[in-house]
Amino acid sequence: MTENDITGPLESPVTAVDPEDYQHLLEDYSHLAPPARHEVLEGRVLKISGADVFIDVGYKSDGVAPIAHFTDAAGNIAVQPGDLVEVMVESGQTSEGYVQLSHEKAARLKIWDNLEKAMQEQLTISGLVKARVKGGLSVDVGVTAFMPGSQVDVRPIRNVDQFIDQNIPVKVVKLNRKRGNVVVSRKLAIQEEVDARKTITIEALHEGAVITGSVKNLTEYGAFIDLGGIDGLLHVTDISYGRVAHPAEVLHVGDEVTVQVLKYDPAKERVSLGMKQLQPDPWDGVVERFPINARVMGRVVSVTDYGAFVEIDSGVEGLIHISEMTWSRRMKHPSKVVRPGDQVETVILDVNTKDRRISLGLKQLEANPWTTVEQRYSVGSVVEGRVRNMTEFGAFIEIEEGIDGLVHISDLSWTKRVKHPSEILRKGSMVQAVILAIDADHKRLSLGIKQLQPDAWETFFQKHHVNDTIAGKVLRLAGFGAFVEIAEGVEGLCHFSEVPGWSGRKNDPAPLHPGQEMDFKIIKMNEAERKIGLSLKAFADDEERGRLDEYRKRAAAASSNLEDFLPRREPR
Repeated sequence: MTENDITGPLESPVTAVDPEDYQHLLEDYSHLAPPARHEVLEGRVLKISGADVFIDVGYKSDGVAPIAHFTDAAGNIAVQPGDLVEVMVESGQTSEGYVQLSHEKAARLKIWDNLEKAMQEQLTISGLVKARVKGGLSVDVGVTAFMPGSQVDVRPIRNVDQFIDQNIPVKVVKLNRKRGNVVVSRKLAIQEEVDARKTITIEALHEGAVITGSVKNLTEYGAFIDLGGIDGLLHVTDISYGRVAHPAEVLHVGDEVTVQVLKYDPAKERVSLGMKQLQPDPWDGVVERFPINARVMGRVVSVTDYGAFVEIDSGVEGLIHISEMTWSRRMKHPSKVVRPGDQVETVILDVNTKDRRISLGLKQLEANPWTTVEQRYSVGSVVEGRVRNMTEFGAFIEIEEGIDGLVHISDLSWTKRVKHPSEILRKGSMVQAVILAIDADHKRLSLGIKQLQPDAWETFFQKHHVNDTIAGKVLRLAGFGAFVEIAEGVEGLCHFSEVPGWSGRKNDPAPLHPGQEMDFKIIKMNEAERKIGLSLKAFADDEERGRLDEYRKRAAAASSNLEDFLPRREPR
C-alpha cells in the first residue's frame, strides 16, 4: 500500500466537508462541551432532593442549585419537577459530577436587564416602598432603588410615610449596574395620567361646582383634596359648621368626599373647597330659636382667658364672657367655673347674626345682689369685708358675694397723710368700714374706715378758739410759710409774715425749720375748710404785753409798799 493510499482517504473527508454540515455537527455535539462560567441558561427542574434542586440545562452533565434560591419568605418551595427556570453557571463540576448553578444570580442579572430596558424605553414598572430614608424613599424594584422626595408626586408632599408598604408605579431615571445604584420616579410614572385627569377636571371647575375627590393629605389648617390631577384645599373652618380643632377629627387620608368649589384661580391653579356649604346653615332662624333672655342648655367646647364657648346647637356656639359668669368680681379665670365637656344652662343675652355671635350669661340665673342692696344696707351702718384689691386711689372691699365697696384713700385715716392704701391695709385681710353712700343703679358703694373713729379736726374745733395759745411742731415748709402740727392729725399754717423779724426779701433764708417746737397763737379758724391760721408774731406780742403788764403790776405794788414807810403829811 502506498503513502497516497494511506493519506488520501484520511485527508479527503476533512477537506470535503461542507461548512453548513460542519455547523450542524457543532450544534449536535455542543452539549458534550462544558458550559462557560457565568453563562445564563434555561433549564428544567428534574427533581428536588434535600437541600438541592437538580436541573437539566441541556449539557452532558446536569446542574444543581441550592433549594434556598427557590424558597420564598414564608419557607415555601416555589418550583416543582418539570418547571422551567433560569440559572447561572457558577463553577465547574462538583465531586458528584454536577455543574454548580445559581438561580439567584440569574434572576438578579435578569432584573438588571429589565431595569435597563425600562429606562431605555421609558417603561412604567411596579415598586414596593420599603422605608423612608434621608431625602426620600427606599423602593424595591427587584433591587433596592432610591426615590427622591421631589419625585414622589407631581406636587410637594409633606408626609411621604403614607406610601410605605404600598405598591406604586415608577419609572427608572438613573441606573448604574456596576455600583448597584437605581433611581426611580413616581412623579414621571403618574404625570401622563395626572395631566389627562387634570384636563378633564379643569373643564368642570367653576365657583359653586359640586365635585367628588379623595383626601390626599391632612394638615393642622385643613385637608388637601385630590380632585383628579389638581388638588384643592378644604380649610378646617369649611369642614363643618361645628367646631373642628383638627381635620383628622372628621377626615382620613383616602376618604371619598363631596365638596363645593368656593374659589378657583386658573392662573395659579388654586382651588378653595368647602364641605359645610353643602349642608343647611344652622344660623338660619337662630333669632327665632334663641330669643333674648331664653334659658338654653349647651356643652362647653373650649375655655379661654376671657370666657368659655358653649355649643347650644349643632354648629351654633355662644360665648360666656368672664364678666357674665358670676356677680362677684374676684374670679381670676373661667376654668374656676366651667370646664370643656361640661353641660351648662345659660341665658341668651344677645344674638348677632351678621357676625355669628351669641352672648351668653351664667350669673343671670341667680338674683343680682345689687337689686336689693338698698334694702339690706343703709348709709352710716358698719359692715365687715375682705380687702379684695388695692389701687393708688383706694381699696376695694367685698362685703358679700358680688358686692364690692370702695374705700377712697382720703377715707382711710383722719390724721395720717396716706400715699397708698397698703400703708393702712393688707390684701386679703378682714376689716370693718362705714357705709358712706349707696348707688345701686351704677353698682357703687362708698365706704370709709376713718369714720370708725372720732374726727380729730372736729374735736379740735370744739376745744379750741381764736386767740388760744397752742404748742406746735414745724412739719414742712412751703414758699409762703410753714405747716405746723398742733394736734395728732391736725395741722395749722403759720405764714412767714407772722414770724417776727421776717423781712420778706426773696433771697432771705426761711425763718423756721422742720422739727422746731414752739408756741403759736391761733389767729384764724375755718371749720368748713379745715384751715387754721397760726402766728408767732401775735404770740410774741401777747408775751410782750404780758411781761409789760407784769412789770406794771410789780411797779404798782412796789410803789404801794414804799408809801407805807414814808411819813404821812398832816392836812393843813
